[in-house]
Amino acid sequence: MTELRERASRIRLVIFDVDGVLTDGSLYLGDDGQEYKAFNARDGHGMVLLQESGVHLAVITGRTSNVVRMRMESLGVSDIFQGYRHKLPAYEQIKQRHGLSDDQIAYVGDDVIDLPVMRRVGLAIAVADADPRVRELAHWRTTAPGGRGAAREVCELILDAQGRLAPLLASYA
Repeated sequence: MTELRERASRIRLVIFDVDGVLTDGSLYLGDDGQEYKAFNARDGHGMVLLQESGVHLAVITGRTSNVVRMRMESLGVSDIFQGYRHKLPAYEQIKQRHGLSDDQIAYVGDDVIDLPVMRRVGLAIAVADADPRVRELAHWRTTAPGGRGAAREVCELILDAQGRLAPLLASYA
């Protein structure tokens, strides 16, 4: 646990996959072809708290969806990379944009498409219901599945390791 806290204490940027991480991976399609996704409000609040503490957020997803752009913009996430089945180029752009090293970046994934980036970052995280290969590679696994509180766990882990969680929570008491 000490190594995990050390890794988390260095994080300045968290990159999330979307389908299966910020959502439960279900894709809802209407008769009109419109795509719908369900996002967890507590995950979103955790993401806002993490940003307010100075940690940047980004998403890299293999799919392209207007609803993802709208949700991320509503949370203040400006680094939104959609349609990247090969995620390393997007990762490199984000890393350069923020002037960070690999050990200052965390990545949260659930499927094999996430493995190349997870091998590079300082803190690789798998959601509880991730593919077994992803869980095996991860430095840490959430107890909650994707779209059901996993992102909130990630945010609180990093906030706690950086000594910011207790003061934030105290402000709500």
